[in-house]
Amino acid sequence: MILQTLIALVDGSIYSKSVCHYAAWLAKRSGARVKLYHVIGRREGIGQQDLSGTIQLGARSHLLAELSELDAKRAKLAQAQGRAILEDAQAILQAEGVEVETRLRQGDLVETVMAKEQTGDMIVIGKRGEAADFAKLHLGSNLERVVRSSHKPVFVANREFKQITKVLLAFDGRQSASKAVDFLAQSGLVKELPLTLAYAGENTREIRQSLERARATLAAAGREPEILVENGRPEATLGRLVEEGGYDLLVMGAYGHSRLRSLLIGSTTSETVRSCKVPILLMR
Repeated sequence: MILQTLIALVDGSIYSKSVCHYAAWLAKRSGARVKLYHVIGRREGIGQQDLSGTIQLGARSHLLAELSELDAKRAKLAQAQGRAILEDAQAILQAEGVEVETRLRQGDLVETVMAKEQTGDMIVIGKRGEAADFAKLHLGSNLERVVRSSHKPVFVANREFKQITKVLLAFDGRQSASKAVDFLAQSGLVKELPLTLAYAGENTREIRQSLERARATLAAAGREPEILVENGRPEATLGRLVEEGGYDLLVMGAYGHSRLRSLLIGSTTSETVRSCKVPILLMR
């Protein structure tokens, strides 16, 4: 898969700067251009509202006009803030020598991404959004919705940018993991970087054979990955391997179970993204 266009999502969070630097890293490794999107939520940019239902008996008529005026000002401020966010993000990418376009949209973030994802080859998004400091133990709701809805690879940026020099590919034999292997074999993103194929779980003959086939696919493309098998729960084991091995990027398949089952028992993907301290490239 050749990356030609990256869709990078920025907001007012501390993660947006990291999103920009990782988008620049991806663009320079692949030769892709970047489309920067900032989406103003419907409540932020709603403009004039019918507030008559909120005015109680006895309220003066001028109060409705003042509330409407305040709402219009709030919408204009949201537009101005969105343009400022895009300008700052554009400056970061241009300083890295990356071709970049900006898009300011209004509506639901996920609906916007789904409408535009066919114009890009990968989505870059921060692990958490503007409420990051108040939800350090939770994933951004938009992140999970984007990953579940998109058919494109999703690059999840962590809080602080760091040059990627060593890559861990989590492999469990599922279709999404095989897609990750094919993607790394065909793209130039991790070319010449140390690469490890890791499996977290019971070391069976079947999984060893799957790992050897994955290694052969990567070797045919000029990669020479190591194989690492660790017994343990994936969400805990992968985070430990990343930290102990000094990896700068984790690549893995996303959401192997149905959404209903994930809601009932939790998701390996969500737990791994939540606990891992490096960026994660998720493949569907």
